[in-house]
Amino acid sequence: MRFVFALIGVLLVASPVFAVQPDEVLKDPALEQRARDISSGLRCLVCQNQSIDDSDATLAKDLRLLVRERLSAGDTDDQVRGFLVQRYGEFVLLKPTFGTHTLLLWLTPALVLVLGGLGAYAALRRRPQSAGALDDAEQEALAAVLKRDPDAP
Repeated sequence: MRFVFALIGVLLVASPVFAVQPDEVLKDPALEQRARDISSGLRCLVCQNQSIDDSDATLAKDLRLLVRERLSAGDTDDQVRGFLVQRYGEFVLLKPTFGTHTLLLWLTPALVLVLGGLGAYAALRRRPQSAGALDDAEQEALAAVLKRDPDAP
C-alpha cells in the first residue's frame, strides 16, 4: 500500500521535463513562449524523433539558441522557421508543409485506407453465400436419406 501512495506522489510531483537549460531561457516571457512554440515543432537532427525542445544533443542546443537569437533580433515565427528550413531542409520540421513535393507523404495514409477498403469489399463479395433454409421437397429428400441410412451424419 505504501508503494502505491509513493507512486501516486511521484506521479503528482512529476512535471514535463524539457532539455532547455536555464542559461538559454529568455528574460521576456512572451518571447520565451514563442521560442518554445517554435522549438517544439522543430526536429532534432541527431535524435530525429524528438523536438529540439526535448533533446539534450549539442546540435539541438545550438538550434534552440539560434531560434532565441533570431527572435531577439526581431524575426517573426515564420521567418525563423523559414530560415531553419532554408538552412537544414524541410526535414527539420516535425510537421512538414503540404505542397506538391510532399503530396505523396500526406496522401499515402488515405490511399492505404481506400485500397484496404476496396480489398475488404472484394474479399467479402467473393465469399460464398450461406445456404438458406430447406424447402419442403429438400426436407422430404433429407428425411428419406436419413431413413435409409440412420448412421449418416
